[in-house]
Amino acid sequence: MTEPAHLAPAPANAVTAESPGGMRRIATASFIGTAIEFYDYYIYGTAAALVLNEAFFPELSKTAGTLATLSTFAIGFAARPIGAAVFGHYGDRVGRKTVLVVSLLMMGLSTGLIGLLPGYATLGVWAPVLLVLLRVVQGLGLGGEWGGAALLAVEHAPKKKRGLYAAAPQMGSPVGYFAATVTFLLMSSVLDDGAFESWGWRIPFLLSFVLVAVGLAIRLKISETPAFAKVVEERGTTKAPLVEAFRRHPKEMLLGAGMITVVYVMFYTVATYCMTYTTGTLEIPKNDMLGLTLVAVVVLGVSTFFVARWSDRVGRRKLIIAGAAFGVVWGAVLFPLLDTRNYVLIAVALSGALLCMGIIYGPAGAYMPELFGTNMRYSGAGFSYNLGGVLGGAAAPLIVTALAEAYSPSVGGWFMSAMALVSLACVLALPETAERDLDKV
Repeated sequence: MTEPAHLAPAPANAVTAESPGGMRRIATASFIGTAIEFYDYYIYGTAAALVLNEAFFPELSKTAGTLATLSTFAIGFAARPIGAAVFGHYGDRVGRKTVLVVSLLMMGLSTGLIGLLPGYATLGVWAPVLLVLLRVVQGLGLGGEWGGAALLAVEHAPKKKRGLYAAAPQMGSPVGYFAATVTFLLMSSVLDDGAFESWGWRIPFLLSFVLVAVGLAIRLKISETPAFAKVVEERGTTKAPLVEAFRRHPKEMLLGAGMITVVYVMFYTVATYCMTYTTGTLEIPKNDMLGLTLVAVVVLGVSTFFVARWSDRVGRRKLIIAGAAFGVVWGAVLFPLLDTRNYVLIAVALSGALLCMGIIYGPAGAYMPELFGTNMRYSGAGFSYNLGGVLGGAAAPLIVTALAEAYSPSVGGWFMSAMALVSLACVLALPETAERDLDKV
């Protein structure tokens, strides 16, 4: 078997875990990509909740337009397992680093182009069609991003610090969401409603072009992971890593997807439907809700980091179990707290949901890669993670919206509790992984 070109000796200035400050730089490269990628994804989620229904679906009623916009949000999630399969295949065949550069380009450039896309008033029906196509490209890129970023950190990290360093790509989520929310808050604060809805919402999307250049500059300096290089040297790569992952680890693939589902349910219900519900139905000013959301995102970031770090001492599984159990309770109280219209209680409601996410999401950065062997790890962890995104991220905002319209918002909350219960059952059926050797096939 011919060795892939990327396994030739690394350039003299390549960053490795053994070089001075190398592990910190690798963690930064892992973090910066996911932060940019999630920024791109979250500005779409925020825009979908605030303005895109008017820009691309003005012919529909308010409720139908919201559902149509959330459907374009869901389409991106549907594309993510496909991206995970494609990028995972090449990530397990030619290396982690190469595909991470491509995924970053796909995600960032498609996001920037959404900022340039004319609306329905200019292009007619082609406007939503092109929007959907760009969302598919976004989804494909992000589908390949998380698995590679997690492996970049986990496979370089010392065994006793995998949870800590795996927190780097996980922190990209709250930081990306925080940056997206701040950007929208600034735009809506300095512009009147007419200017914001006409062109102001585009600026956060256009900033993605700049962020991609920064991310590429950092990622291109990182070396290939030692675990992957060792597998290629000793055993060679697998011809069909995703097929092999399903053949050897069907339980881990499916239960891992079920375990991570509650993370998506909690986050995207807060990021999309709760924003629509509070600003529309409850008539809370948009800027006030963006500010309250920032509080919850800080809770998400802090909990993600510290629980991930804690998982190196107490194990991943028991912490994930605790987070899922907490989600069962919190889904039932989320909407009653929102309905009070009390800003403190709204902040508590949103923060509780994202705390549940952080408790699970922090350890998951190490836990999901540890479930799979090195020669199928990118494919297995990435596909399982993104399959959970279809179940939780794509479906949850649509189902919660439909249940709230047909019955009441509290019924949507009970759906969230039910999904948390499913995730709890899945993680109970999975093993602890913190002591596993990641160099083994």
